[in-house]
Amino acid sequence: MIDLHNHILPGIDDGPATLQESLELAVIAVNDGIRHMVVTPHIHPGRYDNEIATIKPVLKTLQQALADNKIPLSISMGAEIRISTEMLSMIPAGKIPLIGQWEGKKVLLLELPHSHILPGTDKLIGWLKKYNIMPMIAHPERNKEIMQSFDKLIPFIESGCLIQLTAMSVTGEFGYRAKQCATHILQQGWATILATDAHNRLHRPPVLSKGLQAAAEIIGKNEANKLVFDNPAIITGLPHK
Repeated sequence: MIDLHNHILPGIDDGPATLQESLELAVIAVNDGIRHMVVTPHIHPGRYDNEIATIKPVLKTLQQALADNKIPLSISMGAEIRISTEMLSMIPAGKIPLIGQWEGKKVLLLELPHSHILPGTDKLIGWLKKYNIMPMIAHPERNKEIMQSFDKLIPFIESGCLIQLTAMSVTGEFGYRAKQCATHILQQGWATILATDAHNRLHRPPVLSKGLQAAAEIIGKNEANKLVFDNPAIITGLPHK
């Protein structure tokens, strides 16, 4: 399996504090059947002031530690970008890492505020598309406004946005409303990928298999497999396995 949204880099956001904790998460991921992770630390100006220049050295340190400890997990660079005015200057300056490509467009993992959909988000999506960037909306099933009205997601779908669901939402570990919303998104065929959004070992581990199993019960095994094997492989350019 391939995980396109997680916070396993050490000391860079609200994920693990130490390299040892990162390695523990990597072992959990490998044992769960994950072979590649696109690491996606937060870029949230004023809170997590990350960019390619700050992420790259931490990525290289973890890559070396994985090799030294013979942990069979490959990792590559991405980021989870919270909507902000700073994006408008950071993207043209090449400071924001993208997670791959989809149908000829570059893919950016875009995070909405948890409470609502910001006015003007549609204009931001249009602006990104001018740069040949297609947003992948991170965990929309956990956005309170979307949880209250699933149809709030339709404009994103109609504009071509990709959709990332969190495995723990599908299993119900983020609560009933998030599970209900995730189920609806799956049933509508809106989901592009399933990801862990892992942060730590105890409460938010890098486990995809449970979410895959839960999704298979909703949409069938073949369709569920596309969310953790086929579609992530297309986006990352990795071989299908």
